[in-house]
Amino acid sequence: MREPAQIRILPGGKRLHLHDGPMDLIVEAYGGTECVRAAYRAAAERFVGILDELCGELELLRQEAGAGSAVPEGIVAKRMFAAVAPFAASAFITPMAAVAGAVAEEILRVMTSAAALSRAYANNGGDIALHLAPGEEFSVALVDRPDEPSLFGRATLRAEDGIRGIATSGWRGRSFSLGIADAVTILAATAAGADAAATIVANAVDLPGHPAIERVAAREIQPDTDLGEMRVTRAVGPLQQLEIEEALARGLAKADELLAAGWIGAAALHLQGETISTGIYASPEKGRFVSPGSPSGGNFLHA
Repeated sequence: MREPAQIRILPGGKRLHLHDGPMDLIVEAYGGTECVRAAYRAAAERFVGILDELCGELELLRQEAGAGSAVPEGIVAKRMFAAVAPFAASAFITPMAAVAGAVAEEILRVMTSAAALSRAYANNGGDIALHLAPGEEFSVALVDRPDEPSLFGRATLRAEDGIRGIATSGWRGRSFSLGIADAVTILAATAAGADAAATIVANAVDLPGHPAIERVAAREIQPDTDLGEMRVTRAVGPLQQLEIEEALARGLAKADELLAAGWIGAAALHLQGETISTGIYASPEKGRFVSPGSPSGGNFLHA
């Protein structure tokens, strides 16, 4: 029997912490006092049952997505399935690639249904669902790894941009990666969609067969993983500048493909101190995707 879900207001009284098994969310709402309270009550009530719902369909959610795949029944599970569907025809992916973003979306959904909020976010370990009323904005900070975070970019997200999800993937993160990116951050219309796309782009940042890259079967690390015998990255040694550029170029090509298809709004790819980006925040002259040295009031620091 697992421990019960933990729900508490963090010191300072503004943010809500929700923890249950692998789910660990920081939630913050902006609005009138009663509206914020109502949003937090709704988030807490909904959160308690999500993990059991997902566990009830876990076998299906760990299966490769495809045209003939069975559709799950749960609200969050359906969101996961829909998020990975666009990528299933050209790459191996399971609905689990979108689980963190889909959970964040569900918590944000019940919050905004319960109360009128000007802004809100649900941050599930770095995969973030956003709510922005007209005229509102968030500033975000991008970091390259969870264990020793290092800032590599910032962006200001405005309501009119249509970005409501942020997700980051890479071989250093809490999930497995087939590629070698330290971090790939995706901005998209939904958190679940950003989560799935981050997996796809991070997998594409690669140097197949390079001797400095250590890979092992995913099952050797986590026996019940959805990746089975697929070889995932466990270590990346120092690379030459041209090799870094080659790996990033592979990932950028995939990101541009997803951008052209309308599945993402922007991407930032980071590998061994080098960063490239594409999309609506990628142009420095617009002042909207800027260098680490620029001033910002970053609301999120995620990996």
